[in-house]
Amino acid sequence: MNHHGLGRGMAAFFPEEEKLEIEVVEEIALDQLRPNPYQPRKVFDEAALDELAQSIEKNGIFQPILVRKSSVFGYEIIAGERRFRASQKLKKETVPCIVRQLADEEMMQIAVLENLQREDLTPLEEAQSYDTLMKQLNITQEQLAQRLGKSRSYIANYLRLLSLPPAIQEMVTNKELAVGKARAVLGLKSEKEQLAFAKKIIAEQWNAREVEQHLKEWQEKALSKKQKEQKARSIYEEKIENELRHKFQIPVELKRKGKKVELLFADDSDFATFLDQLEIGEGG
Repeated sequence: MNHHGLGRGMAAFFPEEEKLEIEVVEEIALDQLRPNPYQPRKVFDEAALDELAQSIEKNGIFQPILVRKSSVFGYEIIAGERRFRASQKLKKETVPCIVRQLADEEMMQIAVLENLQREDLTPLEEAQSYDTLMKQLNITQEQLAQRLGKSRSYIANYLRLLSLPPAIQEMVTNKELAVGKARAVLGLKSEKEQLAFAKKIIAEQWNAREVEQHLKEWQEKALSKKQKEQKARSIYEEKIENELRHKFQIPVELKRKGKKVELLFADDSDFATFLDQLEIGEGG
């Protein structure tokens, strides 16, 4: 997957922070360090860690590990867990560190941002990182996108992955199902349908165009079944609803009450995606 580095970096999140004083690098015993409890990365590529370990063995650690003093024992890693793990592989006794005093929220933000600037987060880890930042900073998708130098649709598309059933999220993490194809699955309403469709994509090895074609067929089939279970609705209304689902690849429901027409979305991410397709920003 081709991830893009942060456009503006940590300065966009800490604009009021003045230039830091010169920080002292300390050699700290490896057994005094423990991973960041707020670490968004859940999957570590062992082959990449082996490669990093070889580089450290040959060239040393150029960038010290950022840590803070733990209230329980030793130090907690703020940023640099890959360097820590690679050093463990080498059975190093000490590693260069910079000690900072940070509150839990600041520690979480730096850990998330440091990982987002790398290119090996899984799609779900990246999505969870965006969600965490939005909640902790109490900001919108648009505001987060501006701070990271990304488009709102990019953020919205990743956040939509968090709406997938756990089984399908695992398919994405294991690289069985591409992100774009996984998002298409959300065009189906029930979790049962989504899982069945995802398995079919993998089994049949459908390309993006085939996924789109079959999704429309599944949506029409599901719609036909729904028509039998419910009272007859206007064919014109059904056609509009089906076209909206197909065009925007999001579960959307059309309701008509007299002269009033309502569009119902599953969540804010689907609504944001809809607005992006219409090229309507939050600012109008």
